[in-house]
Amino acid sequence: MPNTLMDSCQIIVVLIASTLLPTVYGAASSVAWCYHDSNCSYTTWPTIATKYCNGSSQSPIDIVSASAKGDSKLTSFTFTKFGDNSSMTHIKNKGKTVQVELASGVQVSGGGLTETYDSLQFHLHWGNGSSSLGSEHTVDGKRFPMELHIVNVKSSLNKNTTLAVQDPAGLAALGFFIEAASGNGTGTPASWKTLTSYLTTITKNGDISNITSGISLDDLLTGVDRTKYYRYQGSLTTPNCNEAVVWTVFKDTIKISQDLINQFYTTVHIDNTSTTLMVNTFRGIQPTNGRVVTTQAASGAGSTSGSSYLLGLMSLLAFLLRR
Repeated sequence: MPNTLMDSCQIIVVLIASTLLPTVYGAASSVAWCYHDSNCSYTTWPTIATKYCNGSSQSPIDIVSASAKGDSKLTSFTFTKFGDNSSMTHIKNKGKTVQVELASGVQVSGGGLTETYDSLQFHLHWGNGSSSLGSEHTVDGKRFPMELHIVNVKSSLNKNTTLAVQDPAGLAALGFFIEAASGNGTGTPASWKTLTSYLTTITKNGDISNITSGISLDDLLTGVDRTKYYRYQGSLTTPNCNEAVVWTVFKDTIKISQDLINQFYTTVHIDNTSTTLMVNTFRGIQPTNGRVVTTQAASGAGSTSGSSYLLGLMSLLAFLLRR
C-alpha cells in the first residue's frame, strides 16, 4: 500500500475524479444490479434498466466461427504506448470487477476503426473455479475461464464518455480470453504474477492502489496474435447497456498459470464490510438478432480469384486454337 504523502495525494485525486466523471463501463447506472443473484441478476436487467438493456444489439454474444464473414477492412491495429511500462497507473476494486486505469496517451487505431481511440482502462471478468468459467463472450459455445476488456473512447470526443455512449461507435472494446497455461507451472508469466500481486491490496470495494511495478499492456497480452480477431457491433455488458460499442474479440488466448487465475475469485470482495467474494462476474449470452460477425478475409482469396480468371482465359484460347 502507498506509504508516502505524494502517493496518498495521487490516490485522493483519482478518487475525486472517479466521483466526478461518469463510469465508462456501466454508463453511470442508477439502478441496483448484480450478475447472478435472483433478484438483480442479468436476466432482470431488461426490466430494471429498460432504456438499453432490452435492446436488439446487446453484448456479449456467442461467436459462431463458421458464420463469421471475411472483411478486407479488418487490417492490423496500431497500438500506441502499449509497450510503455508506466502506462498502468492505478488498480481499483469496483465491487463488480477489478479495474486498472491507464495513463494519458495510450491509444489504438487501425483495425477497421474509423478513427483513433484513447485507451482509458481495462478490467476483467471471471467465474468461480474450474466448474464455473467466467468469460463473457463465447466461441462456438465455449466459455473461457476469464476475459479481459480494454475500454477505448473516440479521441475526437476528448474522453467525454457521456457523449461516447450516445454514439454507436463512441466506444471500442478489445476483448481477450484468458485460460490456464498447460503444465503444472505456477506464477507465470511474470507480468501476470506482478499484476495479481496487487489484488491483496484491494480486497474491499473501493480500495485503490498505485501500480509501481514496470509492466506494460504488451507484457500482459503476450502470446496473442493481434492481427486475428472477430468484429461486431454491440453494447456495454453492464447497465445501462448502452449500444455504443465496436467490439473486437481476439482469437488467440492469453495463457497464465492456474494459480494466478485462482487469485481473482479467492482474494477480492464485493463490498467493504462482508467476506463475500467477488465471483461469477459475467453477463450471460445475448441474442445476435441478425447481427453479422466479421473477421479477416481468407488469405489467398484474391490470388485464387485471379488464378481462376487466368485459367478461364487459357481454356478459351485453347478452344479457339482447336477450331
